[in-house]
Amino acid sequence: QVQLVESGGGSVQAGGSLRLSCAASGYTYSRYSMGWFRQAPGKEREGVAAAARDGRAVYADFAKGRFTISKDNAKNTLSLQMNSLKPEDTAMYYCAVRTSTDGWFPPPITASSYNYWGQGTQVTVSS
Repeated sequence: QVQLVESGGGSVQAGGSLRLSCAASGYTYSRYSMGWFRQAPGKEREGVAAAARDGRAVYADFAKGRFTISKDNAKNTLSLQMNSLKPEDTAMYYCAVRTSTDGWFPPPITASSYNYWGQGTQVTVSS
């Protein structure tokens, strides 16, 4: 069965960096799009970045220039490098995979497009 396990969250001061990782198993990793999403208390889940099957990426406007998504098809791992973090980046971060269709570019960045999810990892940014 599909399993997605996130790691790398934590607490950091504003301006700092974190690297999130998502270990995937149970499906043909190289075939599908994957994405990072986040959800703050009282807010809807929103897309952060998504990678197509070949690794080409799309980003939410707030993530451009600060976050980098990487899809390693050899290691079945999805990463999110987050730099210049702000307090408003505080949220639970989730990785997800879209297995309903092949992952050609551009990948969707809406949560409803993804059908398998990890359990999430908390990111807290203090001012």
